[in-house]
Amino acid sequence: MIPIVHHPAYVSTAHANSPTQLSKNGLLRDLLRAEGARLGWFEPEPMPRAWLDAVHDPEYVAEVLAARVPAEKERRIGFAVTAAVADRSRHVVGGTWLAGRLALEHGYAANTAGGSHHALAGTGSGYCVLNDLAVAAVRLVEEGAVERLLVVDCDVHQGDGTASLCAGRTGIATYSIHAEKNFPARKARSTLDVALPDKTGDAAYLRALEETLAPLLDSVRPQLILYQAGVDPFGGDRLGRLALTQGGLIARETLVARLAIQRGIPLASTVGGGYGADTAAIAARHATAILTLGGAYAARAS
Repeated sequence: MIPIVHHPAYVSTAHANSPTQLSKNGLLRDLLRAEGARLGWFEPEPMPRAWLDAVHDPEYVAEVLAARVPAEKERRIGFAVTAAVADRSRHVVGGTWLAGRLALEHGYAANTAGGSHHALAGTGSGYCVLNDLAVAAVRLVEEGAVERLLVVDCDVHQGDGTASLCAGRTGIATYSIHAEKNFPARKARSTLDVALPDKTGDAAYLRALEETLAPLLDSVRPQLILYQAGVDPFGGDRLGRLALTQGGLIARETLVARLAIQRGIPLASTVGGGYGADTAAIAARHATAILTLGGAYAARAS
């Protein structure tokens, strides 16, 4: 059984600036439901306010939860933070934490949303409102679920918010492999950043990933990986600058799973980025990522 975390609040009406990000979750849910009994479904609670305040500025958290985010911050996010968006964001953070707890029990679990790696302490950014990766990581360590945790970010954009929010926190390390010239213009400093040139293809990407991630895993020795499995490194992605094929994305998930499984590390994945007019194709890439990761862990257990 592959644990899948989903909440009805994830499926929101698409907004004008980034329709893909809020409409793909329903399509992803439907694709995964078609897998039947091999998947187990779990519904998260909203992340308690205290844990949001522990990572984000409490003033910004209050603005989000009251749906009164100032216009300049909404411009930076890319859309209006309505009551529905606020509710969705809080449940997504709870979902990534729950996926982490389920991964510790089952080896692997997936949140069908999340990966909001651009959200910073006092503002959202880049279609990200609250940083589920950072909040979940902090809670999992501080409540004693694990002592050491690694956030592995394979989205095409650097995980600047996650890097800055986790910097200096005991027990949490961050890794980002991304397109060097892509958003954000001002990068934060992860524990390890791997910046790739435009049009990097499958072979060079996979080589760089293995040569940098494997030694970091051996150095950090994490007891859990939170994995931002964005599919926007795909060559046809509207906001990507890399050139991975669908086969390359599958090979990426297989590689990340293999490196983790070889070291006995549980892994919880989030959806991350994927942009373009063909929302169904993007949702299918996300579904394939989840099923590839889950299949690798299921094969280990059988």
